[in-house]
Amino acid sequence: MRRTVFDDDHEAFRATVRDLLAREVAPVFPEWEKAGAAPRDFYRLLGKLGILGMQVPEEYGGGGQRSFKFNVVVNEELARAQLGLGPIRVHTDIVLPYLLRYADDEQRRRWLPGVASGGLMTAIAMTEPGTGSDLAGIATTAVRDGDHYVLNGAKTFITGAVNADLVLVVARTSPAREDDRRAGLSILVVETASEGFTVGRNLEKIGLKAQDTAELAFADVRVPVENLLGEEGRAFDHLRHNLAQERLSIAVNAQASAAGAVELTVDYVRERDVFGKPLSAFQNTKFTLAECATEVEAGQALLDRALEEHDAGGLSAADAAKVKLFCTEMQSRVVDKCLQLHGGYGYVLEYPIARLYGDARVTRIYGGTSEVMKSIIAKSIGL
Repeated sequence: MRRTVFDDDHEAFRATVRDLLAREVAPVFPEWEKAGAAPRDFYRLLGKLGILGMQVPEEYGGGGQRSFKFNVVVNEELARAQLGLGPIRVHTDIVLPYLLRYADDEQRRRWLPGVASGGLMTAIAMTEPGTGSDLAGIATTAVRDGDHYVLNGAKTFITGAVNADLVLVVARTSPAREDDRRAGLSILVVETASEGFTVGRNLEKIGLKAQDTAELAFADVRVPVENLLGEEGRAFDHLRHNLAQERLSIAVNAQASAAGAVELTVDYVRERDVFGKPLSAFQNTKFTLAECATEVEAGQALLDRALEEHDAGGLSAADAAKVKLFCTEMQSRVVDKCLQLHGGYGYVLEYPIARLYGDARVTRIYGGTSEVMKSIIAKSIGL
């Protein structure tokens, strides 16, 4: 079906992004996978081309765009090229909205020009070894000491931590109340060069090999009070405001990945001969890919409607949960079926479908698990 969510400006931007990825990233991406992260200079290049700062106000060196659709174009093109580079999405889709919403004028002047240029890469640290989805159980503490907070604790599964210059750390600045475990949490913007701040091991994962995902440790890290983002003790409320976009961003990637899996599998079955004829000639192949194509089309319709709602400011948390749940679960089904059609070659990493399979598994976990999405949806219908 014809998509109507993008205009000529979006498509011109898409061509620029696609050319950049084909020229600068695809040829060296296997090296980045072996290294476990993209080189720092790559993000400066993205900043120079304006890709990182599309939504940063023009006065701070950005593009001044309010629409999320330019971010969507970047995510779709990364998925189309089978390039798992989540730190880009974390920087532009997740961290930047918090800075735009809650940073004061001085903080904006201090951080936004670097965020747009790639001179300051960002990450966000919420998850801890013992908390998982239970953010109210955060144990990292930030104790006020004069004009500083003293930060102690640890975080894990932090995307983009290896290259980050600033990390939004969610920490407990006061004890939780008996009637509200979420109270007392605050967001501190921590410079990674701070004494006592340690980036631990880059975790080895099933997929997303070039997407650095690290552990962080804080040992008496002194964070200036002026690096408090938003109000003290209001982190949970602050974090909720961007959850819809975060989950929508994950859905965009999942949807594009599923579409890419179908496209490359159609090409594969046409070229692969089995029992003296093309694999595409078998009814099972046709039926399987017909099912996959239909699921992808359904996901695209749901996602595009959500994109329009989001740009209009009306996408609810429950609707974002529905989109993430459907698109990530659909991605898993489609990629698995496409790998099956590759036979044994689908299990070999030199075939793109194997990379898509490994990359797909985490989308049902991060940004809120599928079970969390179902809980949100159930609550929205009165259950």
